[in-house]
Amino acid sequence: MDTNHQHTHEITISLMSDGSSYKCRFKDKESEIEYLKYVPRPVLTVSPSWTSPGDSVTLTCSVGPPSAGWRFFWYKAVPDLSDYYTYYTYELLAGGTTGTEQDSYILHGQTHTAGYVCRAGRGDPVFYTLYSDVKFVWSGGVNPAASLTVSPHRLQHFSIESLSLICEGNSAEWRVMRADEDGDVSTCSDWGEMTGSTCNTNTRASSGVYWCESETQSSNAANITIHSEFIFI
Repeated sequence: MDTNHQHTHEITISLMSDGSSYKCRFKDKESEIEYLKYVPRPVLTVSPSWTSPGDSVTLTCSVGPPSAGWRFFWYKAVPDLSDYYTYYTYELLAGGTTGTEQDSYILHGQTHTAGYVCRAGRGDPVFYTLYSDVKFVWSGGVNPAASLTVSPHRLQHFSIESLSLICEGNSAEWRVMRADEDGDVSTCSDWGEMTGSTCNTNTRASSGVYWCESETQSSNAANITIHSEFIFI
């Protein structure tokens, strides 16, 4: 028997505050790190983030230095209701299989609320960055296939109030999502109770953008402000 046989493993360790990672390879017998490779996480921005039907939206993907030689890949975030922790799967946008040399991508005729993701790659074989965080383009316009109704029917509320967020449309299963003031995205079960197509909030409701999602549709978005119980004038 070869007692000197060694198995090599590769692991990814998230170390950076921006979610970037390092990949390291080590030998399990010697426990020695052979190399350390930084894997950046690009930053995606969208402009404008609120749209009217038919607007064009520019996606911009930024990778930290060194920035030369990257090709950029663009994805739509498709809601995944089967996995609580994943939220979305990523679908390449049309014409995006080979990436673009430009770090921006224009969406023409944006009509409904949707999320987008980017990543970059370079070299041969291609070394890819991590995926960016999902960024959303929101629409407050009417979508006949999916709608969000807020009850009480107003956009300013007090923290002691309970809200009902009601999803309606051409789907059997819905979830209510929120992007808070820091851009963090969560689902109704984190701060309320989803019963059928209605999310009833609890005292952890906070200001943010709310919308409904099914696996095929996204509703209009509502920018809701939650005030503390007392307002001093």
